[in-house]
Amino acid sequence: MDLGLSGRTAIVCASSKGLGRACAQALAEAGCTVVINGRNADSLARTADEMSKATGAKVIAVAGDVGTEAGRAAILAACPSPDILVNNNSGPPPKDFRKLSHAELVAGVEANMLTPIALTQAVIDGMVERRFGRIINITSGSVKMPLAGLDLSSGARAGLTAFLAGVAREVAHANVTINNILPGAFDTDRLKSAAQKQSELKGVPVAQLQEQRRQSIPAKRFGDPSEFGNLCAFIASGHAGYITGQNFLIDGGAFPGAF
Repeated sequence: MDLGLSGRTAIVCASSKGLGRACAQALAEAGCTVVINGRNADSLARTADEMSKATGAKVIAVAGDVGTEAGRAAILAACPSPDILVNNNSGPPPKDFRKLSHAELVAGVEANMLTPIALTQAVIDGMVERRFGRIINITSGSVKMPLAGLDLSSGARAGLTAFLAGVAREVAHANVTINNILPGAFDTDRLKSAAQKQSELKGVPVAQLQEQRRQSIPAKRFGDPSEFGNLCAFIASGHAGYITGQNFLIDGGAFPGAF
């Protein structure tokens, strides 16, 4: 399927690896010029080179922390008028909510709610003027099914979801959409590192913990990041202009609800 994205420009935050990289890859394959971002300049440069060679697309690497004003300014300087914005940022590590300090609470809200709002504020009027825009927020399956220890991440991302729900309706008339993708367990470095931490805390082998989680998923497997990227590319496409304000849960059936 031709997604109608050839010649479009996209910003994908936190995209040197994992689900962000998968989204950037899929958008590059669809013909977009893609700005990728990450804190490790060397890793980011390798990703940009690999992605450009694999897709033939122009891939621009902007090193920096998207959670800072300087990082966001650098991204927007490289692409001041994006057609597509994919908001992504790492979440706070698992922690008992009782032990979260005020500074940790503020940092979690800043990273996973205020940062994507700031980028949305910066690009949305241009999208409205051009009568095309796609804003996609990578949140978490924990927004719908909270997980113990991820309360801060869940709360901040749920706040982002609610904040932008009304905005999505304000700009829909201009072919500008805002949607969220809620990942479950995907085969990424983040999943592996979380399993390692749980292994150290519980004294249980990593492989055993991973198998337990795998078996808890109806699909009996972890997601492939490319599946996530392809969903992102479709939501960003010219075919998805009538879809806005929605939450796309992609978790192999782990959420046990009908709605």
